[in-house]
Amino acid sequence: MNLIHRIEHWGNVHHPQWIDYLRIALGIMIFAKGVTFVNDRQVVEHMIEQSSFHLSIWGAVHYVVFTHLVGGLFLILGFQTRLASLLLLPVLVGAVFFVNITNGFSYVNSELWLSIVVFFLLIFFMVMGSGKYSLDNMMNKPGYKRDI
Repeated sequence: MNLIHRIEHWGNVHHPQWIDYLRIALGIMIFAKGVTFVNDRQVVEHMIEQSSFHLSIWGAVHYVVFTHLVGGLFLILGFQTRLASLLLLPVLVGAVFFVNITNGFSYVNSELWLSIVVFFLLIFFMVMGSGKYSLDNMMNKPGYKRDI
């Protein structure tokens, strides 16, 4: 068994119920942030107008919005939690180190602190996985029949 399988096994064995509620709350927060990105088109338009790399900015914006919406939904449902966390990590690295830190590292900058907490929670869920109350667990149960 290699290191990744041992970490995955440890995360599946040591998973209390309250962590599932934390995963669901994190997913709701990330999904809600994706919805605000979709609804706030003027900020996105302003960001693109000031940039000379229109195509790369549009690609980045689409990646950020897509991963927030789909990744947040996957975290809420507990479906492919480790993959969703992995895809959201680059977005949070960008949020922490490139976007929110420009406002300063003070207690007033709540977006920075929220981004840091979400970043560490995503790393945590990459190790811990989905948990008992998840689609991943339901689909792996013995006797569970999928209609094909």
